[in-house]
Amino acid sequence: MDEHIPVLVEEVLDVLAPSAGAFYVDATFGRGGHTARLLEVLGSEGSILALDRDPQAIAAGQRRFKNDKRVELVQAAIADLYRVVQDHACGRCVQGILFDLGVSSPQLDNGERGFSFGKDGPLDMRMDPTHGESAAQWLEHVGLRELHTVIAELGEERFARRIAQFIVSAREHHPIVRTLELATLVQRAVPTRELGKNSATRTFQAIRMFINDELGQLSAGLNAAYSLLVPGARLAVISFHSLEDRMVKQFIRAYSTVDPMLAGLPVIPPEAQPVMREIGRKRRASLIEIQRNPRARSAVLRCAERLAPFAGKLR
Repeated sequence: MDEHIPVLVEEVLDVLAPSAGAFYVDATFGRGGHTARLLEVLGSEGSILALDRDPQAIAAGQRRFKNDKRVELVQAAIADLYRVVQDHACGRCVQGILFDLGVSSPQLDNGERGFSFGKDGPLDMRMDPTHGESAAQWLEHVGLRELHTVIAELGEERFARRIAQFIVSAREHHPIVRTLELATLVQRAVPTRELGKNSATRTFQAIRMFINDELGQLSAGLNAAYSLLVPGARLAVISFHSLEDRMVKQFIRAYSTVDPMLAGLPVIPPEAQPVMREIGRKRRASLIEIQRNPRARSAVLRCAERLAPFAGKLR
């Protein structure tokens, strides 16, 4: 149940270019696949601070790395990244930060977590089951308009209105509390099935992203990462959703380009110079990796390097 195959591992090492003895942050630990590979390069003097919202991920990490003093695990969301690093860095400079977004295989494969439309279980979907509303609790009271907006925007689902109407009508008779209940309801609402994709995929994705505020978490995490990186340090982000990738792309572009209003000047003021640079183009999993791990097919990796100390407000 704890097995998870990390994606784009060698590509992450390539763009982060870790050096022996350095201090890195794995802001979305999962089951520690990227952390384990980084440790091989960092050597005996290197260290990693690893965060995850999921208490089960932290427990699995404590078992895996119980004898490795180079790893410190903290249960926290990426929105708490700045505070956690400040509390645990102990004067060390962060040379690199990794975000591996989305859900892990253990979360999807464990029906009791409520993430999967293919396994029956309580309709939960929380990354941290001890905080906030579950998906079932939210569906009890959410209005039709808000539900439609969430499914349409976060799920990019063209039948969002019809699905929302089916859900609101169904809950008038009984609460929707199981994953297969919701999946069956969505499948009935969708008139045509997308080839090779379960018709409940986008709705489950949208509700999960909303329940866990995944875009808000990412925005806060990116800003925190920018503030924590020293010049020459790098940020690598693996995303699995177009909205997440767009946010990462826009974030990197905002800090790696000159303001268009000043771009035509013969001399660009120092305070207007780019403070990050993009490292290469976005990367995707190879066909070989996708064959080995189909969940890698939608993964996109982007990386940027910090160029100058933080000055002024975030854009």
